[in-house]
Amino acid sequence: MRSIAEVRVGEELPELARVVTAAAVRAYADAGGDQNPLHQDEAFARGVGFPGIIAHGMFTMGHMAAAVVAWAGEAEAVSSVSAQFRAVVFMGDEIVAGGRVSAVDADAGTATVDLWVRVERNGAIEWPIKKGRATVRLAQ
Repeated sequence: MRSIAEVRVGEELPELARVVTAAAVRAYADAGGDQNPLHQDEAFARGVGFPGIIAHGMFTMGHMAAAVVAWAGEAEAVSSVSAQFRAVVFMGDEIVAGGRVSAVDADAGTATVDLWVRVERNGAIEWPIKKGRATVRLAQ
C-alpha cells in the first residue's frame, strides 16, 4: 500500500498496456457470465454493424482497475472505481490504461485518481474510457 507521504497531486500512474484477444474476452465472459454473442460470435457482431466481436465494457474497465491496483500496491487499497464508457474495443486493439492523482485527503487517508483507457486506431486516439475515477486508501 502506498504511503500518504509519497503521493502527490499531479502524479502520473505508470501506463499499463495489453492487446485484447478473443481468448481473453471469452475467459472474461465465462468468469462473469455475460455470454452475449456480440462478444463471441463474429457473424452476429457483423450482423449488428460491427466489424467483428467487441470486448465487454467491463473487460476494459477491469484493465483500467488493474492499472490503479498496480499503482496502489494492493487490491484492498482501492475502495471504489467508476467509469464512463465512450468507445468500443475490438480484438487486436492494444488498450493502454493510466491516470493521474487529482486529490489527496490527508485527514481521510485517501487519494482520488482520475483514470482513462486509450486505444490508437488508424493514427487517431480513441478513449474507450475517458472519465474513470478511483478512490485509493493510503497508509499513514
